[in-house]
Amino acid sequence: MMRKTLVCIALSALAGCGVETATTAATGAAIKKQEIEQGKKTQEDAQRKVEQAMQQMQQRADQAGDAASR
Repeated sequence: MMRKTLVCIALSALAGCGVETATTAATGAAIKKQEIEQGKKTQEDAQRKVEQAMQQMQQRADQAGDAASR
């Protein structure tokens, strides 16, 4: 009887460790996913700013060309 009780306690403890490990892994994965999404957003924002800067440079070049041809 005592042996069964000890085995049950040991199995419960081991099962608890597995649950904790799985929970920790899931939390880590969720954090990593959030970091990746934030990185993508930052990259998209930077790309948009580069495109805007290129458009402004093109507009200024066009304006300078128009002024020079007058």
